[in-house]
Amino acid sequence: MLKNVTQSGLPREIPLSVLLGLSDPKGIDWGRIRALQFSGIHQHSLLKILSAIVCGLLTVQWGIGQINVISLSVWLLGLTALYVYSHFKFRKQSAWQRKTVDRSDTLFVYLISLASGAFWGAGFLLFSFSADLMTMIPVWATIICLMVGSAMMFSAMPLSSILFIASTSLSLAFGWYNVGNVQLAVASIAIAVLLTSACLMTGRAFIDRKVAEASLNEKSEVVSLLLKEFEDTGADWLWQTDTSRRISHVSPRFAHAIGQPAEEIEGKPFLQLVAGESWESGNFSNALHELADKLKQRDSFSNMLVPVQINGESRWWELSASPKLDDNGAFHGFRGVGSDITEQRESADKISHMARFDTLTRLPNRLQLTEAVGQSIEMSDKWNGRCGFMMIDLDRFKAVNDTLGHPVGDRLLARVADRLRSIMTENELCGRLGGDEFAIVVRDASDTNYMESLARQIIETLSRPYEVDQHTLYIGASVGTALGPRDGRTVEMLMRSADLALYRSKDQGGGSFNQYEPKLHVQAEERRVMEMALRKALDNDEFSLNYQPVVSAESGGVVGFEALLRWTSPQFGVVSPAKFVPLAEDARLIVPIGEWVMRTACKEAMKWPSTVKVAVNVSADQLTEPNFLEMVVSALEDSGLPVNRLEIEVTESIFMREGTGAAEMLDQIIALGINLSLDDFGTGYSSLGYLRKTRFTTIKVDRSFVQGAAKNAPESLAIIRAVVAMADALGMSTTAEGAETEEEVRMIKKLGCRKIQGYYFGRPMIASDAQELFSTFDAGQPEYNQRSA
Repeated sequence: MLKNVTQSGLPREIPLSVLLGLSDPKGIDWGRIRALQFSGIHQHSLLKILSAIVCGLLTVQWGIGQINVISLSVWLLGLTALYVYSHFKFRKQSAWQRKTVDRSDTLFVYLISLASGAFWGAGFLLFSFSADLMTMIPVWATIICLMVGSAMMFSAMPLSSILFIASTSLSLAFGWYNVGNVQLAVASIAIAVLLTSACLMTGRAFIDRKVAEASLNEKSEVVSLLLKEFEDTGADWLWQTDTSRRISHVSPRFAHAIGQPAEEIEGKPFLQLVAGESWESGNFSNALHELADKLKQRDSFSNMLVPVQINGESRWWELSASPKLDDNGAFHGFRGVGSDITEQRESADKISHMARFDTLTRLPNRLQLTEAVGQSIEMSDKWNGRCGFMMIDLDRFKAVNDTLGHPVGDRLLARVADRLRSIMTENELCGRLGGDEFAIVVRDASDTNYMESLARQIIETLSRPYEVDQHTLYIGASVGTALGPRDGRTVEMLMRSADLALYRSKDQGGGSFNQYEPKLHVQAEERRVMEMALRKALDNDEFSLNYQPVVSAESGGVVGFEALLRWTSPQFGVVSPAKFVPLAEDARLIVPIGEWVMRTACKEAMKWPSTVKVAVNVSADQLTEPNFLEMVVSALEDSGLPVNRLEIEVTESIFMREGTGAAEMLDQIIALGINLSLDDFGTGYSSLGYLRKTRFTTIKVDRSFVQGAAKNAPESLAIIRAVVAMADALGMSTTAEGAETEEEVRMIKKLGCRKIQGYYFGRPMIASDAQELFSTFDAGQPEYNQRSA
């Protein structure tokens, strides 16, 4: 029966029973269909009365002289009264004005139609009984015209017309049959059938049209409401132009966006309103040119970003529009929507800036540097030129950051950025990679000397003192450079080459510049392979410990050994500690290796006399390991070594890591009774503050001072005397490192150092050789000095 409904709730297909008003299937408000039918017949209600009365008067005129006058008068009065009554009754109901009509309201219309048909049929029967044929034919024709008119004008309610046609046609057929004219009787019935069929088709077409119109009207109302709500509550606005691209139908929100009254905007060129001052000069932006072209070519556009000038203020609009075309395809202007997206645009620009610039230094960040490198390589390939990439790492910056805190470190980085910015030209782009690493893209590096000159200028500029928060800070810079596309045809390869050159500069102690060489890549690959081998070394039992004796300066007897780590690799052979220890620290392998050293040294020391100590070097990374103290205690317990026979050696660099807990860990080590020695004192960041904070057992004097003192260098002599005096005052012992000659030993003893370590007394030896020393003499006796010498 019903397949679906329109968005307005009206059915797309009307069943015949509903069209005739005979049923109301469930699920649909069929009263709306009846309301449409009533509105259709209401349009011709007055014409119906007038035509019926006029036709009635004509019929009476034809019947005078042949039909009883009284009968004619009664018939005419009854007919007139029926039509007048039905008219006023229909108007009183006002059913055509309702949204929905009940089925019972249609009964009155059907009865009136049936009664009026019966009246006209009765009138024809009067003529069939009394009048001649020539008089009957015009009356018959008049009634046929009324039937046709009913089928045409009142088909909105098909059953009403059908009842009128049926009751009238039956009387006509009977009348003609009564006078013996069967042909006209049959013709009357045939005409009635044709009119009934036409009435049904016209009635359905009328309802379908009304349903479509109602649906369209409801859609228009919804659209109007949405547009009104859009204008009233939305941030967007509507705009329209005529065929001359001038503003028409100005909406309130559009007038507010323009900043002018609606009456002043009406009729002005759209481009003039948005172009502002550039309208006179003609200096339009690219976006305005594109907008002008779209309007001129009558093309649709969507989400077009346009910079506009509103009352002298620069704003950003997002515009969308389509041309208005009528049914014939004629152009009538543009209709579109717009919105002010200035705030969103500014936020997007800010986010884009943040994505491409470093917030601390305001320099380009890694993303922008990478893009610049790629563009430079591409241009160098295109024009057969060269570009350059420089990586800069700040020397000693970590010490500043750790000792004075990150706020001071951040301000120092900003000062560094300012200095770098001051020496840049249009040929360079300087940025920050992260941390204390900076980089420079040299767009044209055809002059190779220019790269070296710039690198030295950078080192010299960054090495000058800085005044930050009343602190005078001294840092330096290491630089590594690479040329593209020679040293790398891709961004990654070129940056990698510069990084390898920088690594070499750092290895040289900083403050230097290195250009990439192919052998650096070989060294990096060797380092990578060595790191892989180092990761397996502990499990493969490739490590061993050597022990270098420490002797008493007074007696020459052995008072301890320093455990020194050695690595014998099947792939690389005997690897120098200076090579693999930094690699282990970088690879974060120093903690497990350090634990193996601690446990092995403690176990080996248990084989020595009870007066001999073992010294183990510990790095800052180990001290900051949360489980370091538990590991040391476990090593002592497992080996049975007394705490006073273990000495842990650290360097001054651990104090440069404030906030890591290294200093607090030293206090806990001392609290356990473990000896603590400060190695290489005087070569780094020597400060009495360290000695005041931490109670060291021993201070070790670096071999460079020992060698200088043997040559009577005043500075070395003064430093050793000062260290010895300070240690004695603080209750600490001193150990002189690197004694290799008898003259150096005599000088050490003369300066007052209590212990001596060096090749003069013995090179690092394997565990069995160290143990063999104690089988021939007792620890602390002077014979060792004589024998080893």
